[in-house]
Amino acid sequence: MIDAGPNGRDDKLPVKMLNDRLLVKLEADSERRSSGGILIPATAEMAKRLAWAEVVAAGPHVRTVEVGDNVLFNPSDRYEVEVRGEDYVILRERDVHAVAAKRLEEGSTGLYL
Repeated sequence: MIDAGPNGRDDKLPVKMLNDRLLVKLEADSERRSSGGILIPATAEMAKRLAWAEVVAAGPHVRTVEVGDNVLFNPSDRYEVEVRGEDYVILRERDVHAVAAKRLEEGSTGLYL
């Protein structure tokens, strides 16, 4: 359940994602370091940079992603929504480029993040 209600009450409304939609929470914007140790501020614009987010909810027709997985997607292909001061993003499953989860270890591609 996600807290909802702009009237200041502590209402909790259930949220059900439809079709192939995913509700994800972006990783906090923070400073990064390059492999050479250079500090890159969170405000630096990175052209064509993909972003990671954690899946909070998934629609009934999502086949390859589960709640709790981390997904890689293009930040320009997203719909943002704010619920009780928390920012979330709504994606289609087809807009996800990669999934990172412990459950994928069996039969993995050999890539480890």
